[in-house]
Parts: sequence; structure tokens; C-alpha cells
Amino acid sequence: MTAETQLPQATGSCCSPSGSCHDGADSGDAAGAVTTVYQVSGMTCGHCEGAISEEISSIEGVTSVKAVASTGQVTVVSHAPLAEDAVRAAVDEAGYELVGRA
Repeated sequence: MTAETQLPQATGSCCSPSGSCHDGADSGDAAGAVTTVYQVSGMTCGHCEGAISEEISSIEGVTSVKAVASTGQVTVVSHAPLAEDAVRAAVDEAGYELVGRA
């Protein structure tokens, strides 16, 4: 039973002890991790959050995406800074509008 309890942490599960949906890269502990917060208009629900997260996650180098419909903010963790054009294209593909960095 102990192995089951430790397995999610060892594999970088989205169910981290802090309750976040990523492996802690946003805390700055990962070498070279870059966290950027974007403002997106048009999100109203969990489906919106999922659509945006899925599209941005497909950008090379992205390790974590957390979209929050209530604030319109999308937090992206990546190995290196992302080209804003790539993020804009992903948000457009999901059907929303990238306002800019928050």
C-alpha cells in the first residue's frame, strides 16, 4: 500500500500534494522553467479551460497549463520562453482570444 501512496508523487502526477495540476515546475525549482500568465477572453466554464489547456499543451516545450475561466488567466510553464504568436495561434484554435500577458 505504501507504493501506491508514493507512486503519484514519483511520476509527477497532476494530483500533487499542493493540489496543483502540474509537477511543481511553476515554483521555479525546475532548472530553466519559465512561468508566464496570459489573459484570455471568452472563457466561461470548465470546457473552455480544457479546450485552451489542450491546445496550449501541444506547443513544444510546454510542461504545464492551468486555465481559470473565472479570471480569464492561463498560467503556462515551459522549458523556455514561448513565442507569443504560437500561444495566440493555440488560443485562436481553441476558439478564444489572447488579450496578452496578464
